[in-house]
Amino acid sequence: MSKIKFFLNESMPLEMHKVRVVQKLNLIPIEDRKKALDEGGYNTFLLRNRDVFLDMLTDSGTNAMSDRQVAAMLAADDAYAGSETFYRLEKVLQFFFGMKFFLPAHQGRACENIISKTFVKPGDIIPMNYHFTTTKAHIELNGGKVEEIFIDEALKVTSDCPFKGDIDINKLHKLIKEVGVERIPFLRIELGTNLIGGQPVSLENIIKVAKICHEHKIMVVTDASLLADNIYFNKEREEFCKNLSLHEIILKIAAATDIMYFSARKLGCARGGGICVRDVELFNKMKELVPLYEGFLTYGGMSVREMEAMAIGLEETLDLELVNQGPQFIAGFGKKLMEQGVPIVTPTGGLGCHLDARRFIPHVKSEEYPAGALAAAIYLVSGIRGMERGTLSETRNPDGSEHPAGVELVRLALPRRVFTMSQISYSVDRIAWLFKNRDLIKGLKFVDEPKVLRFFLGRLAPIDDWATKLMKKFREDFGNSL
Repeated sequence: MSKIKFFLNESMPLEMHKVRVVQKLNLIPIEDRKKALDEGGYNTFLLRNRDVFLDMLTDSGTNAMSDRQVAAMLAADDAYAGSETFYRLEKVLQFFFGMKFFLPAHQGRACENIISKTFVKPGDIIPMNYHFTTTKAHIELNGGKVEEIFIDEALKVTSDCPFKGDIDINKLHKLIKEVGVERIPFLRIELGTNLIGGQPVSLENIIKVAKICHEHKIMVVTDASLLADNIYFNKEREEFCKNLSLHEIILKIAAATDIMYFSARKLGCARGGGICVRDVELFNKMKELVPLYEGFLTYGGMSVREMEAMAIGLEETLDLELVNQGPQFIAGFGKKLMEQGVPIVTPTGGLGCHLDARRFIPHVKSEEYPAGALAAAIYLVSGIRGMERGTLSETRNPDGSEHPAGVELVRLALPRRVFTMSQISYSVDRIAWLFKNRDLIKGLKFVDEPKVLRFFLGRLAPIDDWATKLMKKFREDFGNSL
């Protein structure tokens, strides 16, 4: 179902579900939020959830399950080996992707570990549309190097390009010629490129890229974690897909791919993950690593209850009225923010609404982590926890200098079937107020910087104690309000 027209002549998304179980939220005073930021090193990952009002950090493992998923969890076969739950899930995945073999893993980055350890060797080059933090780390730990070959439009924050996740065909040809096929074990396509705003990849581009790769005997590996959003955009934005069902789009993507892997924390609204292949030789190359790193081949580090929920969640992913909820609510959120002048990534993609920190606070340099500072400021004035997706999420250059990100974004994720329209309106109100007072926000500096994936555990501090000044301004304008 598409958007519903209301009498106010405003097109907006309509929830296609009802709420039957609720969880109490807590909005603590701004002074307590300031204390929580100080204790968490101005890193939203290190905030305690009890201090968070609306958790928009991620949609990974935070989506609401359906009643069918919860019911299925009660029927799980809790066996270490040979569980009937595994075989039910395997059958669903065989239908879903049209691939015969399935290797279970506890989540997406576990799949990346297995794939990288199996196929990446020192000196290898892995081309992709845009890197993801854990993907890049696993490839580099095994001696490989990531080479991004996205289209030029990808880094244009304001754009009308419908598929900013596409791979540049000319750049692919050039890379193959320059480095040689022997140094490229596989090309990776990330559906719904996470770090540039959940931007989709066109089916036409996937098919063209796969044809080139297979002509050169290069494998195609697809990260399908954000498949649900991507297939919605394929159907909505791509003429080629207008008359295809969601499942037909999935099967065409899978047909162009040698290895599909996914995190069920995103795809299927459950937890866990897995690797799907149609070729028995690829399956055999990877399968021995599953018992070593994950668990036995029929559970792979997952709870069987989660596996039952995943099977139902994958079936529900084929329902357009479920799949369209995320992208439509994100688009509605983005529209209301733009009406207040707040700069966001356009067109809106999957995952959540992405604020453009470089335009929001242009006076903060990349080396002072503007997206990280903006995420902290948003939490301070609203209790909303978002995620930094910018320079803080990059790694330093070999000489120790910062590597400024192509884009500086704050992701406000919208887990599926979790938030209400009034909570979205509250979010817009607080962010709009912050935008009007943006000059008060300054940068951040590290006080404890890990060497790997620093955005997860690193601790920072505000430059010029701007958080205290922002808190005082909030009290002036809002009085005793939370």
